[in-house]
Amino acid sequence: MTVKVVTIVGARPQFIKAAALSRAIRDDFARRIEEVLVHTGQHFDANMSAVFFEELGIPHPRHNLEISGGTHGAMTGRMLEAVEAVLMQEKPDWVLIYGDTNSTLAGALAAAKLHIPVAHVEAGLRSHNMRMPEEVNRIVSDRISTLLLCPTQTAVTNLASEGIFKGVHNVGDVMYDVALYYRDKAREQSKVLESLGLAANDFALATCHRAENTDDPQRLKNILEALSTVAAELPVVLPLHPRTRKLVIENGLGHLLQPLKITEPLPFLDMVALEQSARLILTDSGGVQKEAFFYGVPCITMRDETEWVETVELGMNELVGANTYNIVEATNGVLSRMGKPSSVCPYGDGRAAVHIAALLQSQ
Repeated sequence: MTVKVVTIVGARPQFIKAAALSRAIRDDFARRIEEVLVHTGQHFDANMSAVFFEELGIPHPRHNLEISGGTHGAMTGRMLEAVEAVLMQEKPDWVLIYGDTNSTLAGALAAAKLHIPVAHVEAGLRSHNMRMPEEVNRIVSDRISTLLLCPTQTAVTNLASEGIFKGVHNVGDVMYDVALYYRDKAREQSKVLESLGLAANDFALATCHRAENTDDPQRLKNILEALSTVAAELPVVLPLHPRTRKLVIENGLGHLLQPLKITEPLPFLDMVALEQSARLILTDSGGVQKEAFFYGVPCITMRDETEWVETVELGMNELVGANTYNIVEATNGVLSRMGKPSSVCPYGDGRAAVHIAALLQSQ
């Protein structure tokens, strides 16, 4: 009997994670699982072109809801209505959601209202900061999920502390699957280092997109001043999201971009190539923190907390907030020592997607 799964995704990182499971279904479960991909449209990304899907080896979504913009409530409400219509049409056995976006929450709520069981990939992650919309999304989604697919033992422990035990599985992190699968492909196919005039292990890679940093002019200024200071010693590559660029200009901070190597948001394989080759990474992205860990690159996280506490505990990640002095000092500390990648990986065996597919098929 074939199990029908509707996968709800709305942001580029979710597609990248979904690629791992889609590949596992295609390679190992093709006759037992039918997957229907639904793109809510939450994040419009010019790099999500035909090339993006070709790089990842996944089909274009069967349903594109084209819902983006507006407040969190308005966006989630519109998605809830549209996702419900898709689920009534497709009649799946499972709804699969990833992470902590508004698309995640809308998919979970729509499924729960229709009594369709929900499988949540990256269940159990917690920042313990309820001011983050992502924290609200992930907590609510976990509460109404039937299968809670945790990436780490820490996530399992978080759920247990909230009284959630049933349906909890530590399957490992699908992003670790992705990192292992695309690591060599990026080295072979990407020419981004040559195009930017960079040498391996002789530049820093930075990203800054999280609302707590970009929407606060002082935090944004502090981060850009720190990156500009670092750039005096080491080239800093900053792929700049259009929304971040807009806020930089609106707040009169454009001059702080001048010392940096600014690029548009990069294709997936180019970003992987840069991550592997960087001397260090400075970021406020949860995904990039982990990718730095997977590739053995020291990471400085420009946030006050992280969901990926294992990277900090194992000495590969340092939390510094958005304080200019702390960012620069942490960077100097990394540059002055030769760190060794952690020999311990708490993110599974690189087969999380296979474990997830097996659970979906066996329920």
